[in-house]
Amino acid sequence: MEILPGLSDYKEIVGKKYIEQLYHLASFTKGKKVIMVNSTRTGGGVAEILHRLIPLINELGIECHWKIINGDNGFFKITKNIHNALQGNRICFSREELEYYLEINRKNSKDIDLDADIVVIHDPQPLPIINFYNSQNAKWVWRCHIDLSKPDLALWKHLRNYINQYDASIFSISKFSRKLPHRQFLILPSIDPLSDKNKDLSQEKISEVLESFNIKNDRPIILQVSRFDRFKDPAGVIEAYRLVKKEINCQLILAGGVASDDPEGLEVLEEVRTAAGSDPDIHILLLEPDSNIEINALQRAADVVIQKSLKEGFGLVVSEALWKEKPVVGGAVGGITTQIKNYHNGFLVYSIEGAAYRIRYLLNRPHMAKIMGRHAKMFAHENFLITRHLRDYLSLFIILYSGNKNIIHA
Repeated sequence: MEILPGLSDYKEIVGKKYIEQLYHLASFTKGKKVIMVNSTRTGGGVAEILHRLIPLINELGIECHWKIINGDNGFFKITKNIHNALQGNRICFSREELEYYLEINRKNSKDIDLDADIVVIHDPQPLPIINFYNSQNAKWVWRCHIDLSKPDLALWKHLRNYINQYDASIFSISKFSRKLPHRQFLILPSIDPLSDKNKDLSQEKISEVLESFNIKNDRPIILQVSRFDRFKDPAGVIEAYRLVKKEINCQLILAGGVASDDPEGLEVLEEVRTAAGSDPDIHILLLEPDSNIEINALQRAADVVIQKSLKEGFGLVVSEALWKEKPVVGGAVGGITTQIKNYHNGFLVYSIEGAAYRIRYLLNRPHMAKIMGRHAKMFAHENFLITRHLRDYLSLFIILYSGNKNIIHA
């Protein structure tokens, strides 16, 4: 079992003064109780962030708990469709579906005690739960991790009735924000540089992991790590790989898992296997939720990391690869555009052909890829580490309780 690091363990990465500043910020809301709510403990970036972030908030003297809502397959099918519709798909919801979505949240409200000073609700699944609590004594925040730049307007109008009840909303980038009656904040997600997924690994360990998957490191490796989700465009990645393969003898790894709140995952996995056919150089890996060392090793072994998403709230795997000094070829969508600076630490692409062109560019210019990789790690260090994420949440807590006071002194 992985042992979680404490705040002092980050001093070598961000410096002693940074950690002291975190304790100073925490002192303004020390003793407050915070509850984070989402729909799964495993699978996906939200669960991964909360797993690392919550213990650190507690270490700073702010009581923080993590609650999970429960639902059946019918509920999660509806919420997956809500997720897809908020990211731009046109989906019609029946009155019965929307009532069932609300009903499951009502049932959860009977089992989940959300008596706290600050309640942070993550994403659409538990969004309506605010309906069933007296929220006057707490500050309620909706934390949206998905791309809301072009939502289905009929669904958005319905969900806004719930969102309007919150005291604040958090988005990952500015273009995801919408017109709302309360304050909105921008907080970038983060990675933990000391986690099993991101810590340094020996070459021996990397080779051991590759061998366990029957992958030989004798030719260039193109890698995409993601849930098996159509918005991650794994079929498009396979097509880009085949274009590259015409000129460079390479191999492709598609590695990922399925989340418990995503009923489409296994269906998409089968589509990917069909698209891959019998090509022995396409390795499709269905990983367990705790396969952090394996993902770490695969990212370090890769020559090029790709994240060809069609829609993306953020895409933590991009920051993970940047931290490992890998230039990333990413779809020019959502939070990926915040992480990749074109021609500096990777390339933003708009098509399958564009992805193939940039992959070839990096494989044919290893010296340039190495320079971009150094830029990548520096950029991740400055912007996407968990210590920065922690600082942002501490600042949010202060703002929620400061009223109209000037809090710059903090």
